[in-house]
Amino acid sequence: MNKSRQHLLLRWLRQQRQYGATGLRIASLCGFAAAITVIAQAWLMASLLQDLIVSQQPRATLIADFLLLLLCFVVRAGLNYCREMAGFRAAVAIRRALRQQVLDRLDALGPAWIQGKPAGSWSTLLSEQIEQMQEYYARYLPQMTLAVAIPCAILIAIFPVNWAAGLILLVAAPLIPLFMALTGMGAADANRRNFLALSRLSGDFYDRLRGRETLRLFYRAAAGEKAVAVSTDTFRRRTMEVLRLAFLSSAVLEFFASLAIAVVAVYFGFSYLGEFDFGHYHTGVTLFAGFLALILAPEFFQPLRDLGTFYHAKAQAVGGADALERFLHTTPDASPQNMAPDWHNSEPLTLTAKNLVVVSPDGTPLTQPLNFTLAANSRVALVGQSGAGKTVLMNTLLGFMHYQGSLQINGKELRAVSRESWHQQLAWVGQNPRLPALTLRENLMQGQHIDESRLQKVLQQAGVTAFLSDLPLGLETPLGDEGIGLSVGQAQRIAVARALLKPARLLLLDEPGSGLDSRSEQHVMQALNQAAREQTTLMITHQLHDLAHWDEIWVMQNGLLVQQGSWQQLINQPGALQQMVHLRYQESDLCNL
Repeated sequence: MNKSRQHLLLRWLRQQRQYGATGLRIASLCGFAAAITVIAQAWLMASLLQDLIVSQQPRATLIADFLLLLLCFVVRAGLNYCREMAGFRAAVAIRRALRQQVLDRLDALGPAWIQGKPAGSWSTLLSEQIEQMQEYYARYLPQMTLAVAIPCAILIAIFPVNWAAGLILLVAAPLIPLFMALTGMGAADANRRNFLALSRLSGDFYDRLRGRETLRLFYRAAAGEKAVAVSTDTFRRRTMEVLRLAFLSSAVLEFFASLAIAVVAVYFGFSYLGEFDFGHYHTGVTLFAGFLALILAPEFFQPLRDLGTFYHAKAQAVGGADALERFLHTTPDASPQNMAPDWHNSEPLTLTAKNLVVVSPDGTPLTQPLNFTLAANSRVALVGQSGAGKTVLMNTLLGFMHYQGSLQINGKELRAVSRESWHQQLAWVGQNPRLPALTLRENLMQGQHIDESRLQKVLQQAGVTAFLSDLPLGLETPLGDEGIGLSVGQAQRIAVARALLKPARLLLLDEPGSGLDSRSEQHVMQALNQAAREQTTLMITHQLHDLAHWDEIWVMQNGLLVQQGSWQQLINQPGALQQMVHLRYQESDLCNL
């Protein structure tokens, strides 16, 4: 990572302080107040030693000083606790705000954009990389302020007593951050590479975990284990590289701090022996001055030592911010549809497209100009070979894709309608059912109040009752993460029932029979065919044997609607649909041989 990129990321990280600014200020103030307490504590200790050893004062006369010293210990502990708590809560608030920014951006981009990356990479972005910023905000940022303020306060306390000791500390202080910065640059770069390796490992492991049955079916389980082992070893080596650089920076700090403290001790030792006679403003080197300087010398370097301890947190934060900042600033802006006003219309839906061209986030056309009318309460089947652009068109109708040209709903442009209000008008069933709610009932209801008799009727239509009795708690059965515990066919039936229960005026179906056995597919399609007669419906399908009863067939090739008409019209004229049917019959004959 070059220096300009590092500076950009550090600037971006500092900008996020606004979400926890109050907590960070409190942490810095508590840290500085604790440092003032340390100076007072050192002053009291040096005075007590001077009075007891040199002045030979009775201990009874120093009780007040002892009590003040004890109070300093208590106050210092309390201030350190307050500092830790304030920093922790500030970092939690910042991480929560960052995570919310990512989730808002993902919500704005929609699933059509998100599915281009493995799920594991999003998990890494939302968890590990944001979590790695905790120490940076909780400790490193407040410590940066204290690393300047506390040494200055100690120098102010030491210089009036002995300028030589103050000068030694002043000369040694800049060497520590200089060498820490040199080693820290390498640590930040190593940490960035470590995050990239972690992201690849997380995505690869998660995808292989989800596809373990497929790997086992094709005897690729051993190869998958080997690939995960190689990725894990790569990540281990990169992690050790980061730790090696972190330990190097700590060693550099400890070396210079110990050297400076030793020089201060040598100076006072030779001064007491009469070899040195400078630095004391012509008053002589007193025991008080020596003890004060030697007590405060470690405290002078302690903020820099703490900064060095937390310096790896900066490297981790920079490494994590690389992917996070890139995602937040290089991904396309939120769709204008998210900021459009709500739209309410009770009439049956008619969709009209004129020269509609769907474009990718970077502006690349994904379809040719499309012209069609999806009439109110009509049932249209969209067919075509894989890659023809059917799913792209479906995602556009769902409001997840940018487009050029015109796409109107009852005369209202789709981009001028808020996505939330538009989704209230439609129901959707896709190839991969998503069941995010905790229980089966919550996935079906989606916050609606539905009559129990209607619920049971829909469950019967969708075929859910066929396996409902096998579930331990019926409708209250917890489904786990994304419906884990159900077969694909069972999850698809639940998704169909959920769509039928929603009072929608547009039904969008994307291969609803995909992944089902023939019996389950027949049951699901029967329920959907019945529901399709009650609202405007568009269905993507590869099954051609049951389309004769649909109102209209659209055939798509290379991002263009090449045919539109009824089954009887299209099957009797040369064209794409006729070719697809003949090809399907030929494949069926080959399978029967």
